[in-house]
Amino acid sequence: MAAQPRFPKDAVAAPEGRHPVDETLPPLKMFTSGLQHVAAMYAGVVAPPMIVGPAVGLSAKETAFLMGASLFTAGIATLLQTLGFWKVGAKLPFVNGVSFAGVTPMIAIGKDRGADGITVIFGAIIVASVLGFVLTPYFSKLVRFFPPVVTGTVITLIGVSLLPVAFRWSQGGNSTASDYGSMKNIGMAALTLVIVLALRKFLRGFLQQIAILLGLVVGTVIAVPMGMTSFDAIKNADVVGFPTPFHFGAPQFEIAAIVSMCIVMLVCMTESTADMLALGKIVERPADERTIEGGLRADTLGSAISPLFNGFMCSAFAQNIGLVAMTKVRSRFVVAAGGGILILLGLCPVAASVIALVPLPVLGGAGIVLFGSVAASGIQTLASAALEKGENALIVAASVGIGLIPIAAPEFYHAFPKDALVVLDSGISTGCIVAIALNLAFNHLGQKRSSDTPVTTSTGSEAVAVH
Repeated sequence: MAAQPRFPKDAVAAPEGRHPVDETLPPLKMFTSGLQHVAAMYAGVVAPPMIVGPAVGLSAKETAFLMGASLFTAGIATLLQTLGFWKVGAKLPFVNGVSFAGVTPMIAIGKDRGADGITVIFGAIIVASVLGFVLTPYFSKLVRFFPPVVTGTVITLIGVSLLPVAFRWSQGGNSTASDYGSMKNIGMAALTLVIVLALRKFLRGFLQQIAILLGLVVGTVIAVPMGMTSFDAIKNADVVGFPTPFHFGAPQFEIAAIVSMCIVMLVCMTESTADMLALGKIVERPADERTIEGGLRADTLGSAISPLFNGFMCSAFAQNIGLVAMTKVRSRFVVAAGGGILILLGLCPVAASVIALVPLPVLGGAGIVLFGSVAASGIQTLASAALEKGENALIVAASVGIGLIPIAAPEFYHAFPKDALVVLDSGISTGCIVAIALNLAFNHLGQKRSSDTPVTTSTGSEAVAVH
């Protein structure tokens, strides 16, 4: 008889026979835990439209419309991922939102073209997403090439790659602002970090699980008298606002734009695969080929639907994996509640503006803990990757080194073609590709079945060892 999985003592309890991922919590806990996920991802969802809108020539009002649409479509994509239907959805506590990978190519496609540029972007996203949906069954088979030495490397890179985002938030977010990097901003981030750590130390039970949300609330309250919070967004926001389908016009289809977004889609699918493997490890429900196939279908379907409501390409949000790792709340229904909140925020600009009250330095202080938790999970995975055997240590060394290039030397690839930068500027993507390639070279090609520790992946109720 197979041994029952052992869960951490501080994990949320689940009824006998039901995995914590499938547990439903009381309504209040469901809402507050879901809201915590929304708070962790909010800035990441609205940032791409906030960047792309002005870059392609949209007005402030049109850019605000894009931001609301992005929240709405992120909610739809998250529900597809967590609840799912048919063969769609990983059915893990997996959050989806606007992918940063597409920001640079989208700006290049729509620069100074206004609404026409946006419709070309939307057309390219629709085609790339449909093609991605068709390719999903084949792409998901790559799971066999993600043993612990690869997944541990990628999970670590996910956390390390996200940390600079937290650092920029801690400095104020806008590098052109006069107070960017001021002692006031960094001090506020440091105070929020201390508050979150203190709450995790001294609180117990459910309050400890929502320490991030409580830390954001306390940090925001402290920031108000310091003049770090603006209420202008609430004053100017409408109570109700629906993202009208094809608000900017019917999508247009241009070959160059489609090719560019197809590259972005492959990058997003690679990152989502790595994120699902990371999350499966954290929640102790390993992501097998079927799970990854369903997750990628949700990604690509959500991305195909998104432009209909004026949203961009959707993919996994790694920062929320850190939240799951830290809080031990593994219920996918909690994240589904977060998806519902995102939809409501997209339909109610006033409510969305309340979330936007959280100053970026406050969010940055909490982000250091969240993103650091992801990196720690990767290190924990690497500890079980038999680094003393074969060339596994070399695989990790080269992959991490190359994956850190975009972080340590952002201008390193400045002379490369812009299309190549879609992949090269993502440390997660480059590190993942290098780790897979080196694992193939050292542990697969030209070798017979060895005595090295096999990689175990779950397929249904059975375990299959692969090399």
